[in-house]
Amino acid sequence: MDYFPVFLAIKDKKTSVIGGGEVACRKVDLLRKAGAKISIISPSLHPYLATLAKTGAIDWINSIYTPDLLEGSWLVWATTDNSTLNQQICDDAARRGIWVNVVDDKDKCQFITPSIVDRSPIQVAISSGGASPVLVRYLREKFETTLPQNLGMIANYAGQQRDRIKFTYNSVDERRRFWEHFLRHPQVEAAKDEATLETLFKLLLDSDSISNGAALYLIETNHDPERLSLKALRLMQQSEMVLFPGDADDIFVDLCRRDAERMPYTLDNVAELVETTLNEKCRICILIDKAETASVISAIEETVTLETHVEHVSCQ
Repeated sequence: MDYFPVFLAIKDKKTSVIGGGEVACRKVDLLRKAGAKISIISPSLHPYLATLAKTGAIDWINSIYTPDLLEGSWLVWATTDNSTLNQQICDDAARRGIWVNVVDDKDKCQFITPSIVDRSPIQVAISSGGASPVLVRYLREKFETTLPQNLGMIANYAGQQRDRIKFTYNSVDERRRFWEHFLRHPQVEAAKDEATLETLFKLLLDSDSISNGAALYLIETNHDPERLSLKALRLMQQSEMVLFPGDADDIFVDLCRRDAERMPYTLDNVAELVETTLNEKCRICILIDKAETASVISAIEETVTLETHVEHVSCQ
């Protein structure tokens, strides 16, 4: 990774923006949504910023830039079209240990601002590290049309039910399986209010249909992640244990659930690993090179009990 992705809590924290033009307007809009205490340093202001200053939404320091104006800042944006001034701002902020972003000059940035899909409290941030802004805009459009508009409502509702779930299910795995079942239900995506979500939540909470047993998912990889089916990706995200061949800890392993346990296997030990994990009632994902599918299945077939749910997803 060229950049470490992180979300910052900047509510009520002083954020200085040097420059009062159109670029500053865009940055100020984002900062206001995050609740930052915004200070604009510029001898002149864009009409939009001037309106915000009159209403007290931002603080305007009607002055040319001087280094002392950065004191107390948590973040700094340099939005001027003066490269010499931007360099000075960058140096001044660095000496004070303040993160700085020089717009359109990533080499002078200690952080960058991604393109954002906002379904608060759900947020998706997309960045190319400055390599292809047009591609980033294209991806944002894809996400905007794919992610349901009610995602924020669903997230808020789910957050309010944490105590109810803990009271009903004792283990983290049981709670996770409930939420997987709930969030994939077609009525959830179509829900227009929390009353609909509550009705479905109660129905599933009282239902015995949510399986907590062992499962084995055999996923063929064939060296091309783009050939994985949606079903394969879904099963990879549901697994608590990921077994991968030899030292091939690669892109396919990265596509599995982040908090799943990972372990390499060989034909000699795969049966033992599967048997041990199935006894713990876990969902296991075995990543298999297409050419080795028959050998792996043969190695483990005697360890799979009748109660185990097995799914085999062939490579496309």
